[in-house]
Amino acid sequence: MGAVSTTFVAGTLLIRKGLAPPTGSLAEMGTVRLGKRNEGRTPLIKDFVPLASLDDLVFGAWDIFEDNGYEAARTAGVIEPSMLEQVRPELEAIKPWPAVFDQRYVKRLMGTNVKTGANKLEIAGQVRADIRAFKEANGLDRLVMIWCGSTEIFMTPTAVHDSIEAFEQALESNADDIPSSMVYAYAALVEGIPYANAAPNLSADIPALDRLAIDNGSPVAGKDLKTGQTLIKTIVAPGLKARLIGVAGWFSTNILGNRDGEVLDDPESFKTKEESKKSVLDYILQPDLYPTLYRNLCHVVRINYYPPRGDNKEGWDNIDLVGWLGYPMQLKVNFLCRDSILAAPIVLDLVLFLDLAKRAGMSGIQEWLSFYFKSPVHAPGLYPEHDLFIQLMKLKNTLRFMRGEELITHLGLEYYD
Repeated sequence: MGAVSTTFVAGTLLIRKGLAPPTGSLAEMGTVRLGKRNEGRTPLIKDFVPLASLDDLVFGAWDIFEDNGYEAARTAGVIEPSMLEQVRPELEAIKPWPAVFDQRYVKRLMGTNVKTGANKLEIAGQVRADIRAFKEANGLDRLVMIWCGSTEIFMTPTAVHDSIEAFEQALESNADDIPSSMVYAYAALVEGIPYANAAPNLSADIPALDRLAIDNGSPVAGKDLKTGQTLIKTIVAPGLKARLIGVAGWFSTNILGNRDGEVLDDPESFKTKEESKKSVLDYILQPDLYPTLYRNLCHVVRINYYPPRGDNKEGWDNIDLVGWLGYPMQLKVNFLCRDSILAAPIVLDLVLFLDLAKRAGMSGIQEWLSFYFKSPVHAPGLYPEHDLFIQLMKLKNTLRFMRGEELITHLGLEYYD
């Protein structure tokens, strides 16, 4: 029930009342070309595939604080109070269930609305009970879970993550290798619910939960929503590589003052975010294939907690370029954005597309949704695709494939035969 969640929920409520447009949502506003360019077939995505209606969405949440949806949205300070007033009753009706929380994984926060139990397996059972009660109380057919919690400390997979048997044993023994987000992911996947991780921490992207997702028919996606600075990187970097312009250095710094900024002020949580943000350029620029242009790239990422900014984030990039005959050039990008405003439509799209995938019988990793993430999860032994434009082509081609339409290659020779 933090800034991202409340902005998503309040925004969706406003949109379905006709009080605001769904700006930023590919599922609601995007189109998909079908057939050849001269056929003129370009329906809205929501008319092309059977997405759930916004009117059918019901919202529930866990949180470490007891504030209802309206109070939490006011605290987040993203949406103007006058707009929140127009959906106040609906927001006030959303009262968070006690959350799974352990301060060892998010050191800058302290929670009061927290689950307790003999071990993590019992607590996972409480999450499952919440899920079932919510489904029954609201007469729901299907569910989707999105982790929009804070970034947890940096972790890497261990032996307890290798199989579901080892994982459940670790839950029962309260192993440190299982952070709060994994408890939620396990609960969702055991219940056969689609799950996405909007943060950069290790969550469902472990062998045990990969297997569980496939066995129980749960689509999974993640991780770390591609919103501000990294969104710009995945737009600019593919263009530079396409023109084979060299990059000697890329310095990125951010200032933000919301709860996310406070959490990332802890070095261990920042390490998780840094790994997510820094890997993007390596995969896009492919220094092993273009050593002359990118092998010696100096890539620096900084995040600074600055409370006066609140949810207003400023991302500043200095890019040192190398052109023809080795001549130096520079590119400066200053992106003054609203973090949760950029994230909310992504959450909506993930809800709608993961629900679609579930109904289409798709389970396990949904690489076609990598368009939305900084660190897209992917099959073992496969490198992730970070180029935003390739990701979008992959997403739309998946939709075409689902409806039996011809895939678009953009070859174009057929127009000139």
